[in-house]
Amino acid sequence: MAHHTLHSGYSRLVERLNRFPQGAPPSDLLNKILSILFSEKEAELVSLLPIKPFTAEKAAKIWKLKLSETQKILDELAGRAILVDIEQNGQFVYALPPPMAGFFEFSMMRLRDDIDQKVLAELFYQYLNVEEDFIRNLFTGGETQLGRTFVHEPALSDENALHVLDYERASEVIKTASHMGVGICYCRHKMQHKGQACDAPLDICMTFNTSAASLTKHDFARKVDAAEGLDLLQQAYDNNLVQFGENVRENVNFICNCCGCCCEAMIAAQKFALMFPIHTTNFIPVVNEADCSGCGKCVDICPVEAMTLISANDPNRPKRKKARLNEEICLGCGLCVRACSKGNISLKSRGKRVITPLNGAHKAVVMAIERGKLQNLIFDNHVLWSHRAMAAVFGVILKLPPLKQVMASQQVKSRYLENLIRRMGNSY
Repeated sequence: MAHHTLHSGYSRLVERLNRFPQGAPPSDLLNKILSILFSEKEAELVSLLPIKPFTAEKAAKIWKLKLSETQKILDELAGRAILVDIEQNGQFVYALPPPMAGFFEFSMMRLRDDIDQKVLAELFYQYLNVEEDFIRNLFTGGETQLGRTFVHEPALSDENALHVLDYERASEVIKTASHMGVGICYCRHKMQHKGQACDAPLDICMTFNTSAASLTKHDFARKVDAAEGLDLLQQAYDNNLVQFGENVRENVNFICNCCGCCCEAMIAAQKFALMFPIHTTNFIPVVNEADCSGCGKCVDICPVEAMTLISANDPNRPKRKKARLNEEICLGCGLCVRACSKGNISLKSRGKRVITPLNGAHKAVVMAIERGKLQNLIFDNHVLWSHRAMAAVFGVILKLPPLKQVMASQQVKSRYLENLIRRMGNSY
């Protein structure tokens, strides 16, 4: 009976996680991960929680428990960074974040002795890097992805600066955040337990706004101000790390400072390059091939192997090489520009601007449409469900054939949806 409860509790939790636009494919490894992070009872209770942020009163009603007991459980889960507690209008609401970016990372963002992080790191590695179903689904499940690349600001010319928008600058996210926290990089921490981590800084994983408020409150991240945040960003620049952050324009919740060898996003960008797992910047490098010396610095620094050396076809210097960019897989981060000591690489604007969702609600809706999970938001999120105009739009989309749904998803990325979301408030 105990075995049945264990199995059914974790199975239901997996089903609950997969109501997110980005889920977690069922696996024995996933069950082992969840059994480290959740008790049997917790798994059962969390499987019943809604996607939309909820109050303790709402959870008590769902769980059929006394409010005092419910509050204790919620605070315990928030204290372990399983739930995020958010202050709204003078009261706290709770939300279960997705596994990534969410409680998977949070479990490794600080050193702790209440769980075996070495065992957890090995399980994460096997589930994410060996099985690959999770990473493939996470980064390639639709056209709209969870993360985007920020441009390497030191690489921007005066002309580039005229075309870069505030939300495209990591420095602007830092300056405007209501809260900011820094913790241990999940990816390099995981690889450190494997004995395979590089020497890039560990204490440099950035969280912002509501996520930072909760994580700093429970000491999973260290609270920092904008000045220290900018110093950390400079440290990331100095170590040639790529800024990979939440794919939204407003209220960004995380920016990771990624290396090409340890970080999940960069590894996914290499493995699944032609499926566009990460949104690029609005810039693309241009190589002055005529003057390129073929030193290879740009090749060494590129986190996704978009730069290569090819023969310069110089009859006077048969061994001469030159750099060549594969634009199809380039993130447009601009690290190569800074690496070129001869100044033979520059950035130009892409011909077509990259679409970035307005905020978390906009991103969730579009991702859900593309992944066939819109119904989970409509019937779980009562703010969306009760909004008559939004419900009418979604009702039509759900009845369309697959090809028409793809076309509709393009229309959903519109000012109309943005205005509706602004009226509703950010519910994610």
